[in-house]
Amino acid sequence: MTRVRKKDDSAEVRKVTWVGLGWNATLSVAKFVVGVFGNSQALVADAIHSASDFVTDVAVIVGSHFWNSPPDAEHPYGHRRFETVITIGIGLAVAAVGVGIGYNAILALLSGEASHPEMSVAIMALASILVKEILFRYTRNAGRRIRSQALEANAWHHRSDSFSSIPVLVAVIFAILLPQLWFADSVGALVVAFFILHSAIEIAAPGLRQLVDRGANPEVLLKLKDLALSHPKVISLHGLRSRYVGSDLHVDVHIVVDDQMTLKDAHDVAEEVEQLLIDSNENVVDALVHIDPYNANRAAQGDIKTIEK
Repeated sequence: MTRVRKKDDSAEVRKVTWVGLGWNATLSVAKFVVGVFGNSQALVADAIHSASDFVTDVAVIVGSHFWNSPPDAEHPYGHRRFETVITIGIGLAVAAVGVGIGYNAILALLSGEASHPEMSVAIMALASILVKEILFRYTRNAGRRIRSQALEANAWHHRSDSFSSIPVLVAVIFAILLPQLWFADSVGALVVAFFILHSAIEIAAPGLRQLVDRGANPEVLLKLKDLALSHPKVISLHGLRSRYVGSDLHVDVHIVVDDQMTLKDAHDVAEEVEQLLIDSNENVVDALVHIDPYNANRAAQGDIKTIEK
């Protein structure tokens, strides 16, 4: 079995997240103040969404201190599940915010509560869209570069905040231009809630799949199979399996080699195949290769497992 020690990316995760945290804190306060004094329920709802970004930023910063810890006796596969749990936590936090905003918007519509937003609300919503889109791209690029599931989830949280400000901007413009549409601002808040709930599902779903030991997709498995078969001494393979632990991929496979090969040579082949899998650029950090001997007579008699070529 070959295991690669991953580079500790926690410092990079924290650096990127601190940038987002600072902007989220600034935006949430600014949007709340402008929303209150500018008479916009939709912008106040959007401010709460930005505040939830602030909370998830803190969760990522704290969690990054744990998930890069090396394997130990209690966690032989490492601690990357902490990243998965935090990702799901971010999704649940976003969902809770969406439900709360939607509930308040529905109450406002049912009560006939009217609001007449001011132009400052539209300007604040536009500024939020621009800032959050920049934060999304910055955080997503960093997450992809270091293969951090939590950073990518947090990036999409930024994107959801950017998208949620769009209906706020539209609703406020309608409310300003057409004062008779008393419900426009509340409808905008309700649309924000739907955007947020959709974002929550997108964030939490990958983490939930990993908790039930989801493996690599067929394209990745085919690539790994082809890499193993590319070794000149590998006759065939079977039993290729994989599973994600956080964003790390663990793989095991049975390879078939000539039964006249010495134990040392077979061991060397196994290690070389393991290295091929780890070097696949698919975030494989742990590879276990089992050797099966091939003999034409035994294969014909069905004494060895069915093999794939």
